[in-house]
Amino acid sequence: MYNEQRFRDFIVEAKRATYAGYGKETESSRIKSRDLPYEKGDLKYLDSYLGESQFIGEEVVWYNDEPIWGMNYYGTLIDEPFEGFGDFLKSALRLVTPEAPYRGPKYFCKDEMEYICSWEGDITFFEGREEIRFKGKPVYRLVFHGGKIRELSSRI
Repeated sequence: MYNEQRFRDFIVEAKRATYAGYGKETESSRIKSRDLPYEKGDLKYLDSYLGESQFIGEEVVWYNDEPIWGMNYYGTLIDEPFEGFGDFLKSALRLVTPEAPYRGPKYFCKDEMEYICSWEGDITFFEGREEIRFKGKPVYRLVFHGGKIRELSSRI
């Protein structure tokens, strides 16, 4: 029987072990991509993105080497980043939950930094956006969307 909780937990674990957790990059799968893989048993995850202050990327989960779920994202800095921006973003992304395994929580703040994320849909079909503000002023935005690529296996 399909175990959705195992699938959701894997996505969260993979995200926390890769970009959000300062994970190790591997050899590029595409020209100039930055790739962060994670594997556990019969499940594999890859976060692959291009760019820096403007970037585009994709996260994919495979079960027994068959792609089953994915998410695309595009983000951009819209103002000068504040000191510690990258660390703040990664702190927010580590707060991802199995209930909403897309990006970070709906709201996270530290000092004068705010992370705001909203989405609609569920793990099978969703879209959303995130924003980071510093002293109330937006400095970064990202949009994301994704869902299942094929029926989730009954053996997960």
